Amino acid sequence: MSDTAIPAARIAEEAARRRSFAIIAHPDAGKTTLTEKLLLKGGAIQLAGAVRAKGNARRTRSDWMKIEQDRGISVATSVMTFERDGVVFNLLDTPGHEDFSEDTYRTLTAVDAAVMVLDAAKGIESQTRKLFEVCRMRDIPIITFINKMDREAREPFELMDEIQNLLALDATPAAWPVGRAADFAGVYDLATDRFLPVAEGAEPIQLESPEDPKLAALVGDDRALALSEEVLLARAGYPDFGADRFLEGSLTPVFFGSALRDFGIAHLLDGLARHAPPPRARPADQRLVTPGEEKLTGFVFKIQANMDPNHRDRVAFVRLCSGRLTKGMRLRQSRTGKQVPVNAPLFFFAKDRQVAEEAWPGDVIGIANHGTLRIGDTLTEGEPLDFRGVPSFAPEILRHIRLDDPMLAKKLRTALDQLAEEGVVQLFRPRDGSRPWLAWSGNCNWMCCKAG
Repeated sequence: MSDTAIPAARIAEEAARRRSFAIIAHPDAGKTTLTEKLLLKGGAIQLAGAVRAKGNARRTRSDWMKIEQDRGISVATSVMTFERDGVVFNLLDTPGHEDFSEDTYRTLTAVDAAVMVLDAAKGIESQTRKLFEVCRMRDIPIITFINKMDREAREPFELMDEIQNLLALDATPAAWPVGRAADFAGVYDLATDRFLPVAEGAEPIQLESPEDPKLAALVGDDRALALSEEVLLARAGYPDFGADRFLEGSLTPVFFGSALRDFGIAHLLDGLARHAPPPRARPADQRLVTPGEEKLTGFVFKIQANMDPNHRDRVAFVRLCSGRLTKGMRLRQSRTGKQVPVNAPLFFFAKDRQVAEEAWPGDVIGIANHGTLRIGDTLTEGEPLDFRGVPSFAPEILRHIRLDDPMLAKKLRTALDQLAEEGVVQLFRPRDGSRPWLAWSGNCNWMCCKAG
């Protein structure tokens, strides 16, 4: 129980400042680069890293595992919390490769919105489509960011139509690109009639309309004329933004930019703060839980072992759904009825972390434990309820585990238990005492097992 009661109005106020979102994309669409630039614009880091950094060059914060740095892909979900203009963002960077879909699917249960990243040259790709369908099943609102506009790309109308036709999702442009590829000069903000130049450090320029002569002076007559014609067509051909339709998941605002060149990122963050919903009510087996409730509730959606190699720790990632969490609380684990002490709740910044004095609905916190908590567990201040919907999947590949050195049996058992708790694999131990079976989905999970 918490030491002092916090008014429900204060809890609701803090919850309203939270925006918890995931980034979904096909591999190589620029998801991790976008994550770095969002952190940079949010003031969380001073220098963005590179996905494929060489030597001593700065690497990305979200891809902190060695296997991620070696291969240039995201393997595990990273959680990063930062604040900008009074809004607290909880960013969950998910793996893009289909072999790590289980981690991504579980992560999507812990967010209130998603940013769908598309490569401007490739449009909607297979993994993007799969992850979108998961968002649709959960009615997660989606904001679309079309990346790599500074390269050779498909026409914006073609990309917008593809979103509508392939995903059966209405799209409304939040901005429109000025120029293409090498001639890309920036975007025109359709909501505020501002021109956002691509030049580094350039400030937004207020215009009267797309036909404003100031735009032609900035980008040239040809690009200004093309923009005015395209904006006229876009406004006539695509629906206006409607908050209700966005929140129900049937409409997506579309932003354009280039993550590598750090362009369009601030505009996207502003859109997230303005459009993405704060924490919403969540169904449990007994009732509907609202964020403004005084009693704390939350659920475990991820387990990560060995985040700190010096301590060989195991951390449960918990999404808070209601109430206020403070250091030193004791929470009820609904699955077992046991009390779980929360002596040092953690806020994350990829692998880095700090002890949280308090946390609110929408926040993702870490609880260090030694196998007590499992994926899907519900934690409360005493109420016997369970949140549902954290998925598990049937494995695709099964293998026997054979140990050449019997002296390593204890270490093998510990390692397999940790991998199973993290959700990387499923472990089956026959009752007759024979060798265990290891089951997983996708060859990349086996790569992680060998790397571990």
